[in-house]
This record gives sequence, C-alpha cells and structure tokens, in this order.
Amino acid sequence: MQSDPAEVKTATTPGPLGTWWLAIRPKTLPAAASSVIVGTALAAYDGGFALGPALAALVIALLLQIGSNLANDVYDDERGADTADRLGPTRVTHTGLLTRTQVKTGMKVVLGLAFVLGLYLTWVRGPLVLVIGVAAIIAAVAYTGGPYPLGYHGLGEVFVFLFFGLTAVVGTYWVQTGTTTPRVWLMALPPGLIITAILVVNNLRDIEQDRVAGKHTIAVRLGVPATKAEYTLCMAGAYLVVASAVVAGALPAPTLTVALSAPLAWRAWRIVATQAGRPLNGALALTGQTALVFSVLFALGLALVR
Repeated sequence: MQSDPAEVKTATTPGPLGTWWLAIRPKTLPAAASSVIVGTALAAYDGGFALGPALAALVIALLLQIGSNLANDVYDDERGADTADRLGPTRVTHTGLLTRTQVKTGMKVVLGLAFVLGLYLTWVRGPLVLVIGVAAIIAAVAYTGGPYPLGYHGLGEVFVFLFFGLTAVVGTYWVQTGTTTPRVWLMALPPGLIITAILVVNNLRDIEQDRVAGKHTIAVRLGVPATKAEYTLCMAGAYLVVASAVVAGALPAPTLTVALSAPLAWRAWRIVATQAGRPLNGALALTGQTALVFSVLFALGLALVR
C-alpha cells in the first residue's frame, strides 16, 4: 500500500531545523570534503599551503554538495521520480515536509553563498576561478533540473567525477599555489572514483524506480551485474592509482596508509555484491566514509614524509 505524503509528514515531522537537516543530507558531506583534503594535503606537501583559500575551497565544496542535494530533492519531485516506493533517505519535498518553493529558496541561498565565497577566490587567483565556479553551480542544478537534466540522461557519473573529483582536487591545489602538477591531476582520480562510486550505488539501489520514472541512469542502461562491476572498478581503481604512483616514484611510500581504509571499502563492496534495495543505503554511507578516511589517510601519509 502506498502512503500519503501528508500522513508521512504527520508521523515523522522533525521540526524546522531537523527538516532542513534532512534536506541537506549530512551523510553526503564527508565525501564532498574528501577532494579538498587531498588537494590541500598536496599543496602543503609542495610548500604552498594557504589557509584562507583552503578553507574557502572546503566551504564551497560543502555548499555545492548541499545545493545539489536540494536541487535533486525538489526537481526529482517535480519530474515524478520520487514515489511512495522510494528506497533511499527521506526526501523533504515529496513527503511534504517542505514546499517546492521553500526548497528552491534554500537551494538559491546555499548556491548564492558559494558564489560569494567564489568571489574571494577570484580575487586571490583570478577570473578563471569565477568561470569554473559558475560552471560548477550550473552543473549542481542541471544534474536533475533544467531542460536537459544530466542525471536523467546517463551523465551523472561524468558530472560527479569531473566536478567533485578532478575540479575539486586540482582547483583546491591551484587556488593555494597558483599552479598544478601531473601528480595533482593523478591524485584527483582516487577521490573522484570513490565519490563516483557513491552515485553508482545510489543508482543501483533505485534502478527499478528510475526505470519506471524514465530516468535513464547508467545503472538503468547497463543493468544490475554491470553496475556492480562499475562500482568495483571505481573502488578498486582508487587504491590502484595510489599503489601504482608509489611504485612509479610519483608518490612517497607513506601514502600507502590509504590501505588502512580498505576494510571500510570491503564492507561497502560486500553489501553491493550481495544485497539489493534498501540495504544498499548502508553501502552508500560506508562508501562516503571510505572517501573521507581515504583522503585523511593520504594527507597523513604526506605529512609523515615532511
């Protein structure tokens, strides 16, 4: 039996602050921070750490993640992708906890704050920061909003890898040092891959609902076995990049401390490999935790060298 959103609202209303806490999806935020941690660790290792730009990059990354979450919440509801059969975390628009207008206003405020902080980084590093920042803001909304929502056309993984992986790591390093290096581009791959894996498991969980809603994610296009293989490649690839870089002499051996996060990744992979539906929410959380712990351990490894 399908539940009425009004009934859900009555039964589970957590209050104004609790409702907005649900809306921003705090469990996704550690992953957003992970790329900034890697970029900042590399900047510090190369002697270019700058506190102001590093903090601004971190806050902007968190704001972009929150803005993207709010956009997904309201635009998925508008497109009918969220139903009473939803398996993922509570969506505040669909359940009636917040109106579409409220969520869109919240999204605009959050992305506006990201833009304002971006002006500071533009002052520090130049107009290219503004161009990249505006592109990231547009992409955060265009994932599920606009005339050609990226997530509905199988481009979600590309968007996540590009903006939350490559752009976040390289951009964080660049705003602090004014330059980039091949090593920075290389080390943008692991957090990008793990964060992409978060989206992969999310789409794996929702594959049937997305198929019905006409949301043509890569998971819908490839099917369950191939999507599980995609998740495996993303997670394993992150560790292989670091190991290969150490063997090639591009990274110091202590960065192999990232291997200490492997038990988290293994637990997530086991759920993905053996479960379906709502239990995949556990893999979603574990994958996000893996991204954060991996990045912190990488930073620790570089710090040990210095």
